Amino acid sequence: MQSENRLFDDFVKVMNGAAGTFAGMTREAEGAFRERMREWIGGLDMVGRDEFEAVKAIAVAAREENHELKVRIEALEKAASTAKPAGGPGKGKKSTTSSPPGA
Repeated sequence: MQSENRLFDDFVKVMNGAAGTFAGMTREAEGAFRERMREWIGGLDMVGRDEFEAVKAIAVAAREENHELKVRIEALEKAASTAKPAGGPGKGKKSTTSSPPGA
């Protein structure tokens, strides 16, 4: 034997309606929060991911080129140091000042 309790049924309906309303308010608040965050972050002048990756690639290429140039400079300096006379700079040049012979 089952009794009908209209008060209980009405209470359940009100609670279901309140739960639906609360879920809708939650979704709306979340959407508004996301929109405000997008506006706030958009105004911060932040770099996008694609721009960051492009600059990163440029920096890597510049670093590699810098390393290659450093190796070339070291090779040139080594070649220049072996090509110089043993006496140092100015050893093979004539002096512009006159000095007595044998002095």
